[in-house]
This record gives sequence, structure tokens and C-alpha cells, in this order.
Amino acid sequence: MNGLFFGLFMVFVVVMLVLDLFVFHKKDHVVGVKEAAVWTAIWVSLAMGFAVLIYFFGDWMMPPDASKFEIQNSEFMKAYCGEMVSEFLAGYFLEESLSIDNIFVMIMIFVSFGIKKEYYHRVLFWGIFGAIVLRFIFIFALAGLISEFAWLLAVFGAILIYSGVKMFLDKGEEQMDTENHPIVKFASKHFPVTTKSHGHDFFVKDEEKEEQTSMRKSHTFNFSLLSFNYKMTPLFLVLLVIEFSDIIFAVDSIPAVFSVTKNPVIVYTSNIFAIMGLRSLFFLLSDVADRFWMLHYGLGVLLTFIGVKMIGGEFFEWEIPALVSLAVILAILLLSVLLSMLIRKPVR
Repeated sequence: MNGLFFGLFMVFVVVMLVLDLFVFHKKDHVVGVKEAAVWTAIWVSLAMGFAVLIYFFGDWMMPPDASKFEIQNSEFMKAYCGEMVSEFLAGYFLEESLSIDNIFVMIMIFVSFGIKKEYYHRVLFWGIFGAIVLRFIFIFALAGLISEFAWLLAVFGAILIYSGVKMFLDKGEEQMDTENHPIVKFASKHFPVTTKSHGHDFFVKDEEKEEQTSMRKSHTFNFSLLSFNYKMTPLFLVLLVIEFSDIIFAVDSIPAVFSVTKNPVIVYTSNIFAIMGLRSLFFLLSDVADRFWMLHYGLGVLLTFIGVKMIGGEFFEWEIPALVSLAVILAILLLSVLLSMLIRKPVR
């Protein structure tokens, strides 16, 4: 693959993140449905635009061992680029669909910790920034492992089937014990943490520790930075919990995308477009999430389908085209939404 293509993509991601934080969302505010809808449309349009870019410049994404005949053969390149577009769209919509369940989890986290809505975007921004870095490591490491040990896909397929069945049987109404969450307990045990809210700050000065440090300033070297005279705020704990939940979520979603394509660049770019649009989708669905109650079950079916596909591909050499996978993903998603609107959620 052309390194310039991937480099330009990463520059695009960084530019969009900078514009998001320092231009469009400089001030903390509650993101309304209209603003969320606009940004959702922008991110979906950018993803579709990237698919068009793949179609016309797919030769930039050819593997290094591609022959000159393949690159110069127009019919081959047309078919190759069309297949990559199908793989990208299938990966994008699969990741976006599975992200919906992650949105339900994030809503529960924010509500459980009592976070004000005007700080949601700040937490989600840095959570997605961390996800971009972690997914880069996870995706390319997993791609390397799969290239060496193809049977790993069958293992992940079994995990997806288990997750899908569990999700389908689960009521989706679990509560979060904020005090006993493993991340909260670990952070509270090993780092200074304050229980008081401090606006949108992730860290605040530890006045007691700073006073102790100032008493040691007679030494030739100031150890204030090394001693880290700050405490974590509840907002940073929420960020850690969301990051942790995304890691758990990625264990399902990333192998699922590998069931559609083995190209790590397609997996990564489709993942990034999906999670970059996750914030706006979160604000768009946060107030109406309860209405789409059947989505939880639909995603369980989707994970099970992907798991069966991965195991079947390894042991029975099933070949399901990316376009067919895309159709199944969209059908399950649309059917879940339609059933949610037609069937009233049972009162418990």
C-alpha cells in the first residue's frame, strides 16, 4: 500500500480532531439534536466520499507484491476497486451498527456517574482520540497474527457467537455500580482521586501535596513534575471507564470487520470513520435510545451471523462476498429499527 495514502488519511484525522476541539466545540455546551444530526450527516458524507476515493484511487492501496499486470490491467483494477469499496462500506456499517450498543453503554456510564450533559462532548472527544491510537495497535497487530495463524478467525468467530447469543438473551437493562467498577477501584487505589466535581477539568491540583513539595524546594532539583501534584477528577474516571468499555467493545467489533476484509487498511479506515462519527450519533440517539429497544437484539443476531461466517470460512471454506455481507448488515439494522417502531417495548 502507498504510504502517502495512509499518511494523508492520518493527517485528515488529526486536522478534523483539531477543528472539532478548538474551533467547533471550544466551549462546553449541551449538543442538541439538530447539531448532532448535522454532524452525523457530515461524517456519513465523509465516509461515503472516502469510498468514492477508494474507487478512483484504489491502486494506491494495492499490496506491495502486486504485479505490474494487475496494476496496469484496467478491468482487473475496476473489479479490485469495486471489491474494496464493498469491503469498506461493509466494515463501516458493521462498525457503526455495533457502535450503537456501545452508545447505550456510554449513556449508562454518564448517567451512573452523574455527569452534566455539557461535558459529554469533551469526554467523548478524548475517549475517541484514545480509541484511534489503541485501534491502530490492535488492528495491525491482529492483521499480523491472522496472516500467520488463519485459525484465529475461527476462535474470534466463536467469541462473536457467544457475545451475540449473550446479547440477544440479555435484557440490556443492567445497572452500573460506580464505586465497585474495576477501573474506578484500580485508579482510586493507585492514584490520588478527588470525589468532588471540578467542571470540565480532568485533573486538579493536590493542595496538600503541593504544600509538601514546596517545603522541599531547597533541594537543587525541583521534583514537582515527577511527584505529579494533581488529583484525578470524577470526569477523568468516566473517561477511563469509557476507554475501558471501548477496549472490550473492540474485542468483538474489530474481528467482526476482519470477517469482511483481511486488508488492515480497510479495517482501520472504516473503523476510524465509524468512531469519529460516534459522538454525533451518541447525541442524536441519547434522548431516543429507549425507543429503539429492538436494536439490542438485532445486534445480537448480527454478531452471531458474523461469528458463523468466520467459522464457516475457516472450516468449510464458505465465501460470502462483501456486498452480500453489507446487505445482511443493513437488513438486520433496518429491520431492528422498524420492529422497534412497530412493537411497543414491554413494561417490566
